Parts: sequence; C-alpha cells; structure tokens
Amino acid sequence: MPLSEHEQRMLEQMERALYAEDPKFATALEGSGLRTYTRRRVYQAVAGFLVGIALLMAGMVAKQVWLSVVGFLVMLGCAVLAVTGWRKAPKPGEQPVAGAAPQGGRTRQKRSMMDRIEERWQRRRDEQGGH
Repeated sequence: MPLSEHEQRMLEQMERALYAEDPKFATALEGSGLRTYTRRRVYQAVAGFLVGIALLMAGMVAKQVWLSVVGFLVMLGCAVLAVTGWRKAPKPGEQPVAGAAPQGGRTRQKRSMMDRIEERWQRRRDEQGGH
C-alpha cells in the first residue's frame, strides 16, 4: 500500500532532519537504498542469464528442443531485467527523488513548495530548541 501524501511529507521531513543532525549516518543509510537494490537486481539478472545459457546448452546436448527454448527465454528475460535495472539505477552521487514526475513546471513548483515547508520545519525546530 503506497503512503499517503501526509505520510510522504512526514517521511521527507524526518529524512531532512536526519541529514541535518547526522549527515554521515544518513549517507551510510543512503547506500542501502535504491542504488544497491538495482545493482543487486542486475547481478541476479546476469546470474540468471548464465543459467539460461546452461539450459540452452544442456538442451542442445540432450537434443531436447523444449529445454533449449526455455533456456533462451530465461536468457532473454534476464537480459531485459539487467538492461532495465541498469538504466533505472541512479548514478553515483545522484540523489533519487521519490515520486518526482518529469513534468517540467510542476516539478519546479513542487520543489519550491517543499523548500518552503522545509524552511517552516527548520523555524519550528529552532523555536522549540530556543525555549
């Protein structure tokens, strides 16, 4: 079940607070996110591709056409998974933005709204810390 807008905002605020309080810890946690998941998915797809080659070869040696076809289909599926996973993986140093739509103006408006929310959050934290 996806998070509601309110829950997403709260999660983003907590993430920002974590980055503000302990950037080293937040960066360590960041490595276990999307980049690691997609890298693992690509490695699994490559391993599956090798299994597909083995099935293809075994089918040829055993003269079982169906086994060769299954091996080829496994290779094809794993190749597609590897390529799509590789393309979706964020580049090193790039921050993946959750739920960001590539809709030019809307993204800019959303960013400025998020900046305002972040400023308000920081002001509240500063006011509460000062009392």
